[in-house]
Amino acid sequence: MSTLPARAERRCHNAVNPLHSCLFFSPDLGAELGKLGFEDPSAVYFATRAAAFGPVGAGTVTATFYNFNPALVAEHVPAVWSVASPEQVLGARLRAADTTLRRLLGEEIIASDEMAEAARLALRATEACTPHARPLYAAHAELPVPDEPHLAFWHAATLLREHRGDAHLAALLAADLDPVESLVSHTATGKGMAIRWILSSRGWRRTDWEAASDRLRERGLLVAGEEPALTDAGTALRAEVEEATDRMDRAPYEHLGAEGVERLTELGRGFLFTAASNGAFPAEATGR
Repeated sequence: MSTLPARAERRCHNAVNPLHSCLFFSPDLGAELGKLGFEDPSAVYFATRAAAFGPVGAGTVTATFYNFNPALVAEHVPAVWSVASPEQVLGARLRAADTTLRRLLGEEIIASDEMAEAARLALRATEACTPHARPLYAAHAELPVPDEPHLAFWHAATLLREHRGDAHLAALLAADLDPVESLVSHTATGKGMAIRWILSSRGWRRTDWEAASDRLRERGLLVAGEEPALTDAGTALRAEVEEATDRMDRAPYEHLGAEGVERLTELGRGFLFTAASNGAFPAEATGR
């Protein structure tokens, strides 16, 4: 039985996770990896997110990233490790996180007591994260915690994001949603990224999207029409996926406690408002 208010872990995740993921929309990341010799945005993404694994092959990245076209992954992995080592990528990633957060939040917030408090709370939550069946979390959990509070916060946000993300993939598998069906059904909730952005960044073709949409319609999960929209059954299934994800991701927030979760959510929302106001997320990714 949870001691937290309903969906408290999801609200906290929604406040903290964007402060991890904003790095992947930051020009600072491309600039830092460009110094190592990376040019293609997909190569930058795969190297940056997979570096904690070490020099793995395409199979590991395809399995753990889930909704990317395996052909796109194989185009860049393991070739990325001939450009720079995972250790070099991790160093560049942390430098990019530093400059990104400083630019989006400003030096006053970076040096604030609130940032130090957020780092302490987020790191405390990660004490209850578990590695079993969570490969991306487990790989990142072996990385050292940075000394500076804003980078420690970013590191903890990364751990919490990957812990929840690994659980979410298990929930998608249990719901029998393949990679493209997962993307289509999420977009149909009205909360997903723009379709054009999804196709270009994930490496799928429009025909893949349409085929997945047809499969979902055959299951009674998607209504007829060009724009993806869920049926009642589809809405219920996506709700089950999110609830299962919440359940598998509850331990860190239970460990932090209701008061700590509420405070971390409050701090995260404040940081996120400032970051979003300073252009943290491009319109083409959000669909706005």
